[in-house]
Amino acid sequence: MMETREHVLERVISQKKPACPHCGQEMTLWEVPPITFSDGLGWGTPFLFVCFNDDCPLFQQGWGHMQETYSQNASYRCMNYPGTDQFEVMPVFSNMGGRGQIMEEQFLAEQEALKEAIKNGFSMLADCFVNNDGPAIVTILMDSAMPNRVRMKAAEMIGDIGEQEAIDPLRNARFGNEQVQEAVDTAIQKIHARFFTRECPFCAEIIKKRAKVCKHCGKEVAGL
Repeated sequence: MMETREHVLERVISQKKPACPHCGQEMTLWEVPPITFSDGLGWGTPFLFVCFNDDCPLFQQGWGHMQETYSQNASYRCMNYPGTDQFEVMPVFSNMGGRGQIMEEQFLAEQEALKEAIKNGFSMLADCFVNNDGPAIVTILMDSAMPNRVRMKAAEMIGDIGEQEAIDPLRNARFGNEQVQEAVDTAIQKIHARFFTRECPFCAEIIKKRAKVCKHCGKEVAGL
């Protein structure tokens, strides 16, 4: 399963920030820009650690090296691939170069808060599952303040243990997220499969899967 950008960020911010091998200063979490780098093959990761210490010897000496070698008014910043000992350099063309992609502390705090909300949500769902509390799971699923990952897990659970009474509330709700909505639609089909039921195509009431006539509206549903 491909790791999402959100999952990569969660993993990276949980790591200890590396120290720049040139100056020893703690490096900064940096979001790569939406452009290719070096050989044009891309950065290989959505996040890097970068040294933004203007007194770093690499940065200080880089100006002269770039001028002498390439006749460019530029220098280097040290960068690290998260979770590795791989340090490389990237060119910058001013002291402010690259600073626009620095991950702000407020943003990181928001990510930590989201991570905690997901952890708490999963804990609540675990209790509900152990207690076979379908209505509580539906409540969590309906809560738009819950992180989408929690709501998707709730949808999966309600498909496993939910009763037929959960179908109408789920059908009538709009979840505001395509992935959550798909998970809910799948859950409804799982509930129907467990109880050998379906919904009448005319009145939407729940009927037996093998029914030929809807007991609610009287319409013929055989083959539909």
